[in-house]
Amino acid sequence: GPKMPLFGVPKEVAVGTAMLGVAFATGMLAGKRYPCLGFGTPRSSIIGKNSALQQYILDHSLREHPVLKKLRLLTADHPCGRMMVSCDQAQFMANLVKLIKAEKVIEIGVFTGYNTLNMALVLPDNGKVIACDINEDYVKIGKPLWKEAGVEHKIDLRIKPAIHTLDELLASGETETFDFAFIDADKESYNEYYEKCLRLVKKGGIIAIDNVFWNGKVLKPRRGDLATQSIHHLNEKLLRDTRINISMLPVHDGLTLAFKL
Repeated sequence: GPKMPLFGVPKEVAVGTAMLGVAFATGMLAGKRYPCLGFGTPRSSIIGKNSALQQYILDHSLREHPVLKKLRLLTADHPCGRMMVSCDQAQFMANLVKLIKAEKVIEIGVFTGYNTLNMALVLPDNGKVIACDINEDYVKIGKPLWKEAGVEHKIDLRIKPAIHTLDELLASGETETFDFAFIDADKESYNEYYEKCLRLVKKGGIIAIDNVFWNGKVLKPRRGDLATQSIHHLNEKLLRDTRINISMLPVHDGLTLAFKL
């Protein structure tokens, strides 16, 4: 039969597989607002956003809650829609959260809240997602749909630099009480996010780290490219880190799973 274009699953399914866009600008952690620069980051797919195989993956694995679909469509219409976590990756992480029977989750990088909603939907009624971002304008797109899906009470949104939120959680005695953490924010801070999440996640918990390929730039980090160097150094560190077991997966722009021992 004729080939179906990627945006014809219906057409909206492929949001989040767009080519890598702008990285974070200096000053982000101070809470300044820049166009298309939220805690979520653009991503690319190693398969290719218009490939028949990517379309096949979406056609044969995507099971999307109606409100998730609604939020994805709203995000697709946004000028920065490419920053959303791809729907198949979000589904994979939600399945992990459900598999380990998670009750407490940390998300560093919310954007419009698609992935936040995905995880909240699979948490028990008393579950909680601590959702960290610095741009409330983007989050406002998803918040009404969190309520529509009946999971608003499970999402604790913190609009401030994520480092501050992580420090607050540690200071309030929440060390080793979280089951899952997802890191998808400014790359220069990845190591610090990882170290703090490792303290907050309990033994047997999972830390998922996004964009570990950084559009292939990690193969040859350029001098002065702090984002790429940061990701590459963390990738090397995680390989040797005896505190975790590790899997680096070729999912979109690279996803590393660190399993705390």
